[in-house]
Amino acid sequence: MTAPTGDEPGSRTTYDLTKRADQEAYASLLMAQERRRKWMQRTRVALVWVFLVLILWFLFSFLNLDFGYIFQNANFVLLGIGVTIGVSLVSITIASIIALFGALGRLSTNSIFHGMASFYVSLFRGTPLLVQIFIIYLGLPQIGQQISARGFPWLGSLFILTAIQSGVLALSLNYGAYMTEIFRAGIQSVNRGQWQAASALGLSRMQTLRLIVLPQAMKLIIPAVGNQFIAMQKDSSLVSVMGVWEITYRANRFARKDSKYMEMFLLAAAIYWVLTIFSEWLLARLEGRMARSDTR
Repeated sequence: MTAPTGDEPGSRTTYDLTKRADQEAYASLLMAQERRRKWMQRTRVALVWVFLVLILWFLFSFLNLDFGYIFQNANFVLLGIGVTIGVSLVSITIASIIALFGALGRLSTNSIFHGMASFYVSLFRGTPLLVQIFIIYLGLPQIGQQISARGFPWLGSLFILTAIQSGVLALSLNYGAYMTEIFRAGIQSVNRGQWQAASALGLSRMQTLRLIVLPQAMKLIIPAVGNQFIAMQKDSSLVSVMGVWEITYRANRFARKDSKYMEMFLLAAAIYWVLTIFSEWLLARLEGRMARSDTR
């Protein structure tokens, strides 16, 4: 097509409209090709997964596993999913609150707040989660007994926690320490000039944090917290040592009773795997929705 000279009335407008239509058609073609490429990629990945699962099934068939026993007791183990998810949800919520205050302490210019936050992060990141569970579940009651013996039974009773309470507290404190750095990095990612602009408008630091900084920082924080939740679902299996009837504890009950360790722990592993895949899918959907909201 030869571009018009502009001498004819309306020729430039017609040319621009035609050019724009061609560009839109080309863009639509590229988008269709990209969708097809992604669909083909997902299909190939799914086929690889199916192939690998079949290989695992084939290998396990040589171990003379009692699959009938697995299916017979699957419902009993599946009942632990609610406890696992419940403990994880409560713990990640408390951990997020702890992490927010920990991040504010780490960013504070006040030496006391900064020192307390850095000490907390170092302590709980530097000690094993299982040890923390034992200290909270078995060690705190010992302190409570000593306090009660000194004439403060009401105060001593506060140190005696149930197994689920101990597990939630340990997971919250441990993950709160790791997530403190996530929240700190998210807050620091917001341009410093926005703090200065908010101050010029007369907003206090807390108002700036609540109304301006945190809404922007959460776009980076939420996906990372989602990954922490996925990890916490698996680490929640550690509360089984206290007798909490979650997935691992229920699987271990039958494994020890009938010496079917491989069968029952493979079942537990499969359940955790499915939970992880589902959680990753939900997280991907959330990230996609957040990305679309940014483009609007």
